[in-house]
Amino acid sequence: MLAYCYRNGKKPALEEKQLPDLGKIYQAVIRVHACSICGTDIRTYRFGNSKIKEGTILGHEIVGQIEKISEKWKEAFPIGSRIALAPAIGCGKCYSCRKGYTNMCGDLKTIGFEYDGGFAEYMGIPGEAFERGNVYRLPVSEDDTIYTLSEPLACVINAQSYLRIQEGEDVLIIGSGIIGSMHASLSLYKKAGQVMVADVSEGRVEEVKKNLPEITGICSGTENLKDRVMELTGGKGADVVIVACSVGKAQEEGMELLARRGRISLFGGLPGETKGFIDSNLIHYKELSVYGVHASTPEQNKKAMEYIRDGIVDAKKMISAVYPLKEIEHAFADADKGQMMKAVITMSQEG
Repeated sequence: MLAYCYRNGKKPALEEKQLPDLGKIYQAVIRVHACSICGTDIRTYRFGNSKIKEGTILGHEIVGQIEKISEKWKEAFPIGSRIALAPAIGCGKCYSCRKGYTNMCGDLKTIGFEYDGGFAEYMGIPGEAFERGNVYRLPVSEDDTIYTLSEPLACVINAQSYLRIQEGEDVLIIGSGIIGSMHASLSLYKKAGQVMVADVSEGRVEEVKKNLPEITGICSGTENLKDRVMELTGGKGADVVIVACSVGKAQEEGMELLARRGRISLFGGLPGETKGFIDSNLIHYKELSVYGVHASTPEQNKKAMEYIRDGIVDAKKMISAVYPLKEIEHAFADADKGQMMKAVITMSQEG
């Protein structure tokens, strides 16, 4: 089968791999329908990733159809079932897993990292994924490609579970990519007051406004972000700030734009050992709350699927381009330019 594989010290490569089969590791084999490219995939494409072994198939935002499955799981997932899965698989035994925070497991194993991923025509699903509830069935749909966005949306749901956005609160989102757009969609769904999306690129801001006309776009490349936020919030600042980009200075500025007793989510992880963008005096004197977020739980993935199914988040509008697997190298090169919202790889010949 054709698959896009990690190559240490080089760009990932499209190559032929052996088909997965049932055995000790895999309790099911799916025919992959689609797998979308995420920010982590782009960072791996640019810089490599020491956590990924040579030859591992990349991709973790996956939808597919059951082709083979062990007797143990056949009743719950009959052959032909269309499924998606939460890619971060906890051990099921540690303190975090027992509390339901499987994404915080100290022995986390992730599709596309410790297990082969979904940029391939077929993929094996490990037994652990079934045992932990990471695999779930999809609703009947003409095009299940949209459900590849369940995984990134689940991460957004995880972040907002800490922020507790209330009706009428002002929300500032720094970063207008797919994650920023999803945060804006959920903020609007929660009836936030001002939902402001800021980005240095005017074109990217306009793209979000086209899909979500209710938001207020701010081009921080041409406008003073602080002045604009204070103007829109009556000098109070934002009740919630979400830093949906991997820029340390954005974290610093975001904290300064918080209202008293505001909450900030440092959603975009910083590369390497970058530190030093948190002002502890601001936290102390303004009683700020600072939150991180990493991955998501199976339940959050199922909730994300429901939000997409019910149209709360219009995933179709967020997909910029669809490529067939044979053109995945072209897709990654395009996505690496940072000009598209979301690229999806399908396993058809035509995309």
